[in-house]
Amino acid sequence: MDQKILDQLKQCSKDEASYSKLKELYTELENRFLRVNQQLSLLEQAIKHDYDSILITDLDLEKPGPKIVYVNDGFTKMTGYTKEEAIGNTPRMLQGEKTDRHVLDRLKERLIEGQAFFGHTVNYKKDGSEFINQWDIHPLTNKNGEITHWVSYQRDITDRKESGKLVFDANLDFDNLVEESKKTFVDLDVQGNIISSNSSFKNLLGYDADEFKTIKFWDLVLEDDKEEVKRLFSDFDAEQIEESPYQWEFTQKDGETVKLEGKVNYFVNNEETIIRIHFDNISLRDRIIETLKRKKKDLESIVGKKDEFVLRFVIQENGQTGCKFVSDGYSALTGLDPDIVIKEGVKNVVHADDLRDVEDAMEKAFEGTSTSVNCRYKTSDGNYISVVQSFKPDYGTNGKVVESVKSVAMIELEVEN
Repeated sequence: MDQKILDQLKQCSKDEASYSKLKELYTELENRFLRVNQQLSLLEQAIKHDYDSILITDLDLEKPGPKIVYVNDGFTKMTGYTKEEAIGNTPRMLQGEKTDRHVLDRLKERLIEGQAFFGHTVNYKKDGSEFINQWDIHPLTNKNGEITHWVSYQRDITDRKESGKLVFDANLDFDNLVEESKKTFVDLDVQGNIISSNSSFKNLLGYDADEFKTIKFWDLVLEDDKEEVKRLFSDFDAEQIEESPYQWEFTQKDGETVKLEGKVNYFVNNEETIIRIHFDNISLRDRIIETLKRKKKDLESIVGKKDEFVLRFVIQENGQTGCKFVSDGYSALTGLDPDIVIKEGVKNVVHADDLRDVEDAMEKAFEGTSTSVNCRYKTSDGNYISVVQSFKPDYGTNGKVVESVKSVAMIELEVEN
């Protein structure tokens, strides 16, 4: 125990017995602190290769925003801000001109509901440079189940985003799809005549503007929907418009059908009532959802619900490069024994045509430059799986360069004999 602390304890003691008791209590608290600190250090070591940054904030979501109460070393490394600069500040310190307000609004809505959130947007480092920050935010609760803090696991995905090699997200947000669908609209008079429509609506149904002039709007829908559409336009009354969208199935010129969801509005132009309907293509949305489900199922069946693996290489004492660590994801993806890589490196598992690119990228990483390549890894059945392999240098405690290699399986898999 530090002598200065012992002296202070002695000054606070009325006799030798109280001094001994204070020293015993302080020793117990100090040991407890050291144990907790060691556990926290072990936790950070365990997860530092999965996330670039971790921060914890308090619960207050109102302006100026939740205060940061903890950041790990990865946060400092990723953003350039020291722990002292971050703690007591808010995550707004990372936001700027290109930060997507729509994403932040969705984030706040989820947190108000007490729900986890996953998303990404542009953030800014201390030096003003941009990076794409991916968050995985979860609530922390006390023993009564009450939320007390938020923990945010963060990753810099700039390289993956810019290269366009992100694994396809099976939880795709359809907000943007809905916004785009609002560009599909038609304007009608109160008798159901088509006054005008944009090119998206024409192309969707396959008619041109002149053909629309001879068609009543309800003649475009199937019989099951025709009566509802006619009622809407017979003796049109704005008060009868439903708040919720209408769903109608339309017949395209080539005979195919398409289901659209329409939001009905109206406005008055030169004393004439114009009815405008914005459409969302439900058939397209359903096809996208089914495609997403299919792709997710296909990918999970191929990679066993794991889409990445990690290799770590070191410069050994003899100056040669050796593999130190192979994550479980490697076997899950390839079906091969990780000892092959640990004993022989990547020369026998990477496609011969890609080996030189991998070796060049690894060499640059040992020189301190992060990079990534697209390459193919052999699988147990003799085929190949295509991955994006990111090389990220790190510096170990012994001063030697340690190379982290993260490989992310692409949704489009190349299979070769």
